Amino acid sequence: MSRNQVSLIVAGTLAVLGLLIYFSMPSANFRCEVCVGYEGQQACRTASAETQAMAQRTAHENACAQIASGVTATTGCHATPALSVRWLAKR
Repeated sequence: MSRNQVSLIVAGTLAVLGLLIYFSMPSANFRCEVCVGYEGQQACRTASAETQAMAQRTAHENACAQIASGVTATTGCHATPALSVRWLAKR
């Protein structure tokens, strides 16, 4: 096998691997910041996701993770409406 053939095989393999990695990564089309208040505490967190609903839910859950501990408090925080939701530019 010649040096050019080996170079082409390596370049082709790297190109295919690059495409596989690129297409396997989720696209974050929506980004938002959600602020939540629960039992006298408040937290704001930002999340990105493929859908608006997923971005908002993830940011809400992340904010609750900062201010609630235990199953009961976490469930209660998740059920609490957000104090604010702010849609941000996609990164």
